Amino acid sequence: MTGASATVFVVLDLVGIFVFAISGALLGVRKGLDVFGVLVLSGATGLGGGFLRDVLIGAAPPATLTDWRYLLVPVVAGLVVFVFHPTIGRLERPINVFDAFGLALFCVTGAVKALEYGLGPVPAALMGMVTAIGGGVTRDVLAGRVPIVFRGELYATPALAGAAVAVVATRLDQGWWLVVPLAAGTCLVWRLLAIWRSWQAPMPRGSASV
Repeated sequence: MTGASATVFVVLDLVGIFVFAISGALLGVRKGLDVFGVLVLSGATGLGGGFLRDVLIGAAPPATLTDWRYLLVPVVAGLVVFVFHPTIGRLERPINVFDAFGLALFCVTGAVKALEYGLGPVPAALMGMVTAIGGGVTRDVLAGRVPIVFRGELYATPALAGAAVAVVATRLDQGWWLVVPLAAGTCLVWRLLAIWRSWQAPMPRGSASV
């Protein structure tokens, strides 16, 4: 990865972390957690997917533990939400849109980093999906609710599609200027359409809540 590509990668990673951290912190506030709890959910949401990816692909130690910016960004996001949550809490629709942007960015960076560490196309695409959804799953588990990816939301599927596009474009030696908008755009458009049109993944017929 060249110096310019590495810079783009880090910027995309940090933006994705910030966006996801906001959603985690907002859930913490709604659950009535104190400032420490809010920051824990913020950090877990923003960093969980990338941390899991790095561990699985052997990128040790994970970037979260070696670059201070990765720790600072979710702390700032958590504090912003903690202080200004009455205003931010009213922005439910925009928060969902921001979350979709985070999903789109992470599926790209996760897949590309997995390729850089020698994974094949299919495992790299799966790592992109894991990076994108890992933080949200961690957030929901810590908050005591069923993760969004298991509740019929079209969430993981758009992430996997975006990651697959990123893998194909990267293997074809396309530049970041094409890989990012093409792959992230695939995930983002699918996810936003799912939110707008209330699309749901197939559920079992006659299933009942328990």
